[in-house]
Amino acid sequence: MKYSVPVVDKDGLPLMSTSSWRAARWVKSKKATPFWSRGVWCVRLNVKPSARETQPIAVGIDPGSKREAFTVKSEKKTFLNVLTDAVDWVKDAVEVRRNMRKVRRFRKTPCRAPRFDNRKKKGLPPSTLARWNLKLRIAKWLSRLFPISDFIVEDIKAKTTGKKKWDACFSLLEVGKAWFYEELNKLALVATKQGWETKGLRDELGLKKTHSKLAEKFSAHNVDSWVLAWSAVGGKEKPDNGDLLFLVPLQFHRRQLHAFQPSKGGIRRPYGGTRSLGFKRGSLVKHTKHKLCYVGGASKGKISLHSLETGSRICQNAAQKDLKFVSFGGFRFFRKESAANSSPA
Repeated sequence: MKYSVPVVDKDGLPLMSTSSWRAARWVKSKKATPFWSRGVWCVRLNVKPSARETQPIAVGIDPGSKREAFTVKSEKKTFLNVLTDAVDWVKDAVEVRRNMRKVRRFRKTPCRAPRFDNRKKKGLPPSTLARWNLKLRIAKWLSRLFPISDFIVEDIKAKTTGKKKWDACFSLLEVGKAWFYEELNKLALVATKQGWETKGLRDELGLKKTHSKLAEKFSAHNVDSWVLAWSAVGGKEKPDNGDLLFLVPLQFHRRQLHAFQPSKGGIRRPYGGTRSLGFKRGSLVKHTKHKLCYVGGASKGKISLHSLETGSRICQNAAQKDLKFVSFGGFRFFRKESAANSSPA
């Protein structure tokens, strides 16, 4: 398959995508400069674009508790299918931080004094904000690569109690969803569809969805995001691109006063941080031996490197001189191509 390559102008404004062979020709003639953005190969024009006309491009968003799907589609072509893991560790991290801070106040160790002026909740809770902000981050990233005209989101609902005021104002899901829609509307037009409407579209097009929610397949979540985008722009009734780009948000351990448990002798060693010998953790680097990977922690003057596909540690003894910085990143990413490049339904 000939992949579509996102194109931006000198100022970073998105234009209509082009074919891979044409983008390569532009790069060879110095008409454009290539760059990578979270695993997507793009080009930036060095000359004035010949035209700025755009076609309607929709992004279908299928939210989920474990995984979420995004599809970028026009009437003629499916540009990109993104599958990402949801952020589900913030609530536990905040709970641990609160408990350890309480414990420190009973020891002779530096600690933050209690603040009684922040007892009133301001804005969204951290876990709710993290979940919905991930969707917004990906939507903003896609808006920088494609001239998006519409977002179509499958509307999810919280379990109701029958009390209208409580359901509308105090459900964290409803509050987070309202915040997300408000922010998303600043990027493009936003429309929503209920779950039963999405299923009706699937049945109308003869597409099937697998029951395995964690399967790394187009039919797990992206089939829904595809039909949502199709409902806005139309086009072929069968997916023309079943390839997936996996985006997995990285979990960083922020700097703490010390480790939670003391080591031998009652000594508590320092723990956490987001820098590793000059590299920001999560940064994409190229190693002389291990090729493309991302930066983890550091110890005794050496850096640990991790696999983009699995997240597992490749080594702990990488020298700083053997690394070439590629880009900053808060995600690990990898691609998975479908066998027939279509819906595996």
